[in-house]
Amino acid sequence: MKAIVLKNIKKNYNEHVILDNFNLEVEDGDFVGIKGNSGRGKTTLLNIIGLLEKAEGTIKIYGETINFSNKRQKLNILKNTIGYLFQNYALVDDLTVYENLKIVLEKKSKKTAKSLMIDALNKVGLNEDILFKKVCTCSGGEQQRIAIARLILKKCKLILADEPTGSLDPENTQIVMNLLKQLNNEGKTVLLVSHDYDVIANCEHIIEL
Repeated sequence: MKAIVLKNIKKNYNEHVILDNFNLEVEDGDFVGIKGNSGRGKTTLLNIIGLLEKAEGTIKIYGETINFSNKRQKLNILKNTIGYLFQNYALVDDLTVYENLKIVLEKKSKKTAKSLMIDALNKVGLNEDILFKKVCTCSGGEQQRIAIARLILKKCKLILADEPTGSLDPENTQIVMNLLKQLNNEGKTVLLVSHDYDVIANCEHIIEL
């Protein structure tokens, strides 16, 4: 099954053409890297696939044709299908790790949620003691692993990773890439944007913009 299908995608910023009749197909379970120089539209492409930016053309996510005017469809896909991993982690600094993870477990009881969180944190190499630390006191490497734990808890099918190692040292970069590979091996589709060719080399398929 195709996880992503893009047909004749066009995107301009004012008069600057970012994407022109761009086509892409990504199979379910693929690990795809997108590389290219700054300004070539890597992040824009990821945002279009992630329904954060509109574009001309046809977008299908797991067989469902996207209608940007259909807010219910968009919210449903963002909630149940797509998970994001950002360079800046997209965590709430003033909240604890527990409070950040609870956001994707809103329907779970406190006891069940905590058990699931501990399991997810263990999978990314973090101890449960971190649960009640404020995110702002965690290192960059810890924060990115917390963000991956959140993806595990969300149970999304498609992971969009925008420069996920851009702020990390080589050791934490390798940890994050190993975790993304593990999620991919478990069946998740991963689309990763990076300017780092060593990071892109971890991907099964590479697209250059």
